[in-house]
Amino acid sequence: MRRLITVLFVAVSVCAIVPTWSGEARLDLLGTRAQLTATRVMLDRSNPRHVRVGGLTYLGGVALASRDPAFGGFSSLDVTPAATGNRFTMLSDGGNIVQFDMGPDWLPHRVVFKNLPAGPGIGWEKRDRDSESMAIDPVTGKIWVGFEDDNSIWRYTAGFARYEARVMPEAMRKWPSNGGPESMARLPDGRFVVISEEAHVRRPDWSGSDEERLHTRQALIFAGDPTGAGGPERFAYEPFGRYDPSDVNALPNGDLLVLDRGFRLPFTFSARISRVAARDVAAGRIARGRLIATIDAPLIHDNFEGIDTTVENGATIVWIVSDDNQMFLQRTLLLKFRLDR
Repeated sequence: MRRLITVLFVAVSVCAIVPTWSGEARLDLLGTRAQLTATRVMLDRSNPRHVRVGGLTYLGGVALASRDPAFGGFSSLDVTPAATGNRFTMLSDGGNIVQFDMGPDWLPHRVVFKNLPAGPGIGWEKRDRDSESMAIDPVTGKIWVGFEDDNSIWRYTAGFARYEARVMPEAMRKWPSNGGPESMARLPDGRFVVISEEAHVRRPDWSGSDEERLHTRQALIFAGDPTGAGGPERFAYEPFGRYDPSDVNALPNGDLLVLDRGFRLPFTFSARISRVAARDVAAGRIARGRLIATIDAPLIHDNFEGIDTTVENGATIVWIVSDDNQMFLQRTLLLKFRLDR
């Protein structure tokens, strides 16, 4: 009986100290000893010369892995030119950050592991750090992160050094807890675009079919910094078919590249990349992009959730990263393409 009382006392004490604890194992956070390996992968394992997929040309890619048990689950990506190639920043849906340099040798250098210094919760459960989207100001280095379960946007100083501000926009308040701000991009003119993963358009004047409405997502345009720009304007994004938007990136001319994700049984992911014209990123518009490519079996495929672009020798380079859900059936893939049209 004394042992039972002791156990009950400890359990009550833990709940008092950590009131949101539900009995789940604590969310894994990355350690300080950063370790990362990269293994080259082909677009088509049956044909190494197969490099074209839609309007993209495959330039290479790697499967990333680490001995750190918290590694994986990446939902957003930033790629910045660096002296030795590019500097990559990958943010997981658990608030974990992996940064590294990588050049033509496809080997990661200057690897850094860190964790978000603050977020909606204490970090005990995944929903406390459900960081699904990210945008970075290339001039100031400030970083905005969209949290899905909390339907909020937080701003951090350069390098994620500290938290500065946050906002829970009224326009996002009713977005599904597991289908909120999955996609976010900073436009060249300083505006921000946020697209919900699952919130459908609800307009009394909707002129399309019910099928179109169910596959059209709510989207917002902020005039500037979302944490201080005031209320956003609304528009809508319509993916191709039964796909969900998982990330978005802005091109220098204001067009959007949207990464959409699909899933079918028994366990197959696919991805579509479409281009939305800048003129359709406007209040009241329904943005229907032009399909660029579908990345699906038998080509390399996974749960791609992050997209970014760079420029090399005048060509637009498209990078995508996959969220492995920290499952042995999936991988963290980082792929590189050239945008041909």
